[in-house]
Amino acid sequence: MSVVTRFPPSPTGFLHIGGVRTALFNWFFARQSGGRFLLRIEDTDRERSSQEAVQAIIDGLEWLGIDFDEGPIFQTDRMDRYSEMVQMLLDKKKAYRCYCSKERLSKLRELQLSKREKPRYDGLCRNLRENKQASENYVVRLRTPGEGQVVVEDLVQGTVSYQNAELDDLIIARGDGTPTYHLAAVVDDIDMGVTHVIRGDDHLNNTPRQLHLYQALGKKKPEHAHIPMIHGNDGKKLSKRHGALSVLEYRELGFLPEAVINYLSRLGWSRGDQEIFSVDDLTALFGLEDVNKAAARFDVDKLTWINHQHMLQLDSSRLVSAVRPYLPMAIPKTDERVARIFQIQRERAKTLVELAFGSSYFFQKPQEYEPKAAKKHLREEAVPVLSRTKMELESMTEWSISSLDATINKISEDCGLGMGKIAQPLRVALTGTAASPGIGETLFLIGRDEVLDRISFAVRFIENGQKASE
Repeated sequence: MSVVTRFPPSPTGFLHIGGVRTALFNWFFARQSGGRFLLRIEDTDRERSSQEAVQAIIDGLEWLGIDFDEGPIFQTDRMDRYSEMVQMLLDKKKAYRCYCSKERLSKLRELQLSKREKPRYDGLCRNLRENKQASENYVVRLRTPGEGQVVVEDLVQGTVSYQNAELDDLIIARGDGTPTYHLAAVVDDIDMGVTHVIRGDDHLNNTPRQLHLYQALGKKKPEHAHIPMIHGNDGKKLSKRHGALSVLEYRELGFLPEAVINYLSRLGWSRGDQEIFSVDDLTALFGLEDVNKAAARFDVDKLTWINHQHMLQLDSSRLVSAVRPYLPMAIPKTDERVARIFQIQRERAKTLVELAFGSSYFFQKPQEYEPKAAKKHLREEAVPVLSRTKMELESMTEWSISSLDATINKISEDCGLGMGKIAQPLRVALTGTAASPGIGETLFLIGRDEVLDRISFAVRFIENGQKASE
């Protein structure tokens, strides 16, 4: 049997991290077995669905590298098929038309609640002679077995049983003829040959109803695996305050797709104590038997740490291409200097945004100095030091890290000043901040002409009390 899995998002909002993890588990499972992975867009809620949301889903999956073998398949293109299956169930007496008004159902619910009974449809229309009322408004309900039980053999949750007496007759088609979620999902899974339904455990209670539909339609049920929900660090339902953003917002914040995949895959799935995985590792190692039952907790700090680990592992070419979109200025496509800058700077940056921001002074003169750094280091007594440094740098015949370090050390000795009195004013003049890589390396990577220009600018700033942006 060839494995077929699917990811069926509703295009009513952004692609959130819980949805991404569900897509990942389905994708890993299909790829590992040489099976197929489908993308189905469940857009029957036409009022809330939008093309923008559809595109956001596709863009999010594409950014992560989650490819699909078929799709996107839209449920709104399959309405005739759903109507056909509803009619077949009616013809076989597996379903019936229910003419109960909303008012009657509301009163029934109130009565049941007042008696502390579980609200459920009482089956009034189950045996009506429909030919007398065919012109009236109705919904279509499935005839749920009244006795016995339905058993879910779940690959994660184990054996879960439900008493049929607790399940009322499910509505499978609304008054306007559109299918409900259960009918459309089951028909789609049957037609698309889905063998494994891997989804959040919030859908576990839906499964017995869907198993009744498989039985009524005379089709083989798929395997089910209900994975744990993701909560915030406080154990409550995940929300934006916990960091539950659109997956594309994480791209904008400077996270690597492989880091997001790594982190989300570890929410509810484990492989010993290992924390860092490549996508290939995850595809090879993933197994439903290693998925936990307990809810996972989302931790932005842990995601950020994992992102940093992946940044450290990038080769120079990928590193440059990854950070390029976040820079406010153009940089050379292939340049050893550029690669060296990012390799050095990534040690202190946790995201690509931080890396881009922290490296920008290598590519353009700082627009302003950090106030505390300028107040401490760009003082009047720094003018002769900066002027002497500029003169020495202008006369250098070799512009290398070692020769630059030697020159700064010589200035320190000649002036009888500690290295901090020489290097720090120079560092602020060059970068706008009091922190940078080693001073020799900083000088080398910025380049001779730009270094000399920035020193002159800093001297004018001190002498004239000008703002750096003027």
